[in-house]
Amino acid sequence: MNLTPLDIQQQKFKTKFRGFDIREVDAFLEQLANAFEGLQRTHKDLQEEVRRLELEIQGYRKREETFKRALLNSQKILDQMKDNARKSAELIIAESEVKAEKILNKAHNRLAQLHEDISELKRQRMQIEVQISSIIEAHSKLLEISKEGTKEMDEEDAKLKVLKQAK
Repeated sequence: MNLTPLDIQQQKFKTKFRGFDIREVDAFLEQLANAFEGLQRTHKDLQEEVRRLELEIQGYRKREETFKRALLNSQKILDQMKDNARKSAELIIAESEVKAEKILNKAHNRLAQLHEDISELKRQRMQIEVQISSIIEAHSKLLEISKEGTKEMDEEDAKLKVLKQAK
């Protein structure tokens, strides 16, 4: 049964012999109605406050859900960025290793070519030394032969001089 302050104020009691003082009962009912009216206003205000807070909570829940989705999306994007960065780093490392291997192979080939060139130059130097030595030896023999020929010619000239003087 829902009572209103007006119901309390309009409530009438039967009077009986030796019953309660009507003025006191009416005054009490008036106080009770005022108190009840205050409680009803407070109750109504609290209900409105509860509705307002429930709406506010709904808004917060929606925002929370939005933040959760945004956070999950951010986490997914962050994970994708990390994965892409890792793949990119792996690709760069692989390319660098291939380039390093090519550079190393070129260096080894160049070193081998330099060793071959050095060996060829050593062989040519030895060949030139042998040729020069042969030329020097041949010229030395020619000088010796030339000295002997000059000596023989000098001896013949000396003989001819002696013969010319004797004539």
